[in-house]
Amino acid sequence: MRVRNKIKPEIAEEQCGFVEGKGTTNAIYILRTLIERALEVQKDVYLCFIDYTKAFDRVRHDEIIKQLTQLKIDGKDLRIIKNMYWDQKAAMRVEGEVSKFQNIKRGVRQGCVLSPDLFSLYSEIIMRNLEGHPGIKIGGNNINNLRYADDTVLIAENEKDLQQLLDIVKEESEKKGLELNRKKTEVMVVSRKQELPIINIYIKGTRLKQKDQFKYLGSLISSDGRNNSEVASRIAQAKTNFQKMKTVLTNKNISIRTRRRALEYYIEPILMYGCEAWTISKQTQRKLEATEMWFLRRMLRISWTAKKTNDTVLEEAHTTRLLISKIRKRQAIFFGHVMQREKLENLVTTGMLEGKRSRGKQREKLIEGLTDWLKAGKSLEAIEATKDRKKWRTMIANAVKQGT
Repeated sequence: MRVRNKIKPEIAEEQCGFVEGKGTTNAIYILRTLIERALEVQKDVYLCFIDYTKAFDRVRHDEIIKQLTQLKIDGKDLRIIKNMYWDQKAAMRVEGEVSKFQNIKRGVRQGCVLSPDLFSLYSEIIMRNLEGHPGIKIGGNNINNLRYADDTVLIAENEKDLQQLLDIVKEESEKKGLELNRKKTEVMVVSRKQELPIINIYIKGTRLKQKDQFKYLGSLISSDGRNNSEVASRIAQAKTNFQKMKTVLTNKNISIRTRRRALEYYIEPILMYGCEAWTISKQTQRKLEATEMWFLRRMLRISWTAKKTNDTVLEEAHTTRLLISKIRKRQAIFFGHVMQREKLENLVTTGMLEGKRSRGKQREKLIEGLTDWLKAGKSLEAIEATKDRKKWRTMIANAVKQGT
């Protein structure tokens, strides 16, 4: 704990992995919201999703000790860590034959509670070299990277800046013994333009693949900035897992109440993963409601030829439409949580971006849909309401009671 308390202040806001109170949801929310806000003022977003080759296995022990020494870690703690990593040897046994012992000078220990903190510190030294280089300016701050452990995305407003960021990360990573995987590191341009810009980003002469979609921390990011493909992917995954549990979920010897509970615990989390960052359009809402009915009809073994209305199905299942309210509730709880802290999530939600909105109807934003569901008036009023935790909880409870 003493070592962790020393390392914690060194870790930047852009790191969401191995950080207390943060998770993949935070990273997904930050990236999606930043994209949404940038597109609103007609800015394209240039992304590079970095893949390291065996990052945790390439951490150099001498560099770890050097960084811990600079942090003035207590002498006893430093000696313990040195003893854990210094003079390690390993050999391989194959069919009874043992190889020569070799010194191990790289890699953090698997299963060690300290390893995540040591890796975070190690990667932080690399990423600090990006400070001051162009990214996306929002609320007077510059965001040019986002991280979850070794999953790193570089963020820029144009091709030149993105290449510069990548060159810096490549060079500094190599100094620390880390290698970028040229085959798996990919780029994307998120834009509202009908014709997507083609970019040429290189690592050591190898042009990186440009993707229209990229699965970032399990959430599908699309080049149009919408989450339609992500929702469709979540629905497909949920249906696949429903079929795997079909023998339980469609078993009429088990009460429908128990089966609905199984659906809630085993299937809905797959469907709703990352939903805290979804913008739910009317079309998306219809798809989600149709999926909810798809589950119930199969749980009740109602044939597709049977002409039963959705109301009848809900009555037989002893339930009402709940899915949209569950998603909105998760969004509201998460939103209230991040708005009560002066963190990166707050910045990308409320910070000002330079630029002009396009003419005509604007895309619906997450906060607008959430505000409508809460009946909170305008978006700014909803943001203000999060400051009063009790009031915010009451608003959520009232919205859940009223349904979708």
